[in-house]
Amino acid sequence: MIGSTAERIVGEGRRLIMTRGYNGFSYADIAAAVGIRKASIHHHFASKSHLAVAVVEQSRAIIRAQVELLADVEPDAVEQLRAYAGYWERCIADDSAPFCIAAMLAAELPSLPDDLAHAVQAHFAELSGWLAQLLALGVRQGGVVLTGSPEDEADAFMSAIYGAMLSARAFADPARFVSITETLLARVVRLR
Repeated sequence: MIGSTAERIVGEGRRLIMTRGYNGFSYADIAAAVGIRKASIHHHFASKSHLAVAVVEQSRAIIRAQVELLADVEPDAVEQLRAYAGYWERCIADDSAPFCIAAMLAAELPSLPDDLAHAVQAHFAELSGWLAQLLALGVRQGGVVLTGSPEDEADAFMSAIYGAMLSARAFADPARFVSITETLLARVVRLR
């Protein structure tokens, strides 16, 4: 197997959260999938919430890298918005990541341990912040038109992406995601 034991555990945790939710798996499920004993998982992650926080932190690291990119260079905002939607389109179509980990966990927020709930909330705050910066950049570049503030539009954009994921899952139809996100992008992207 490729990767360290901890990486494999986190990877399996990600898969299980994505498909079953936080409350739908146990360390026994991970141990069976990774081929280790439950005690080995506890060696790396003292509790299930520690493991789930590690999974969320991986996603947050990706967002932070995108925020740093905005600080270092000015990428084409429209291309970045399309790439963000395109990433989820590919993940949903090939079933590699049919649903965002943080969105799945957000649905379970009232029953999550505090440390995990805070990590999920921080994920959404960072994602919304990145999208707001990206939308503001798009306005400056002339490729994006907003009817509200970048912060409000970022929340609406993020909500539409996650709603599109839900719709695609509910109808077992990845094309629904594409249709919804194309409508979303047509609303904010100026024709060039």
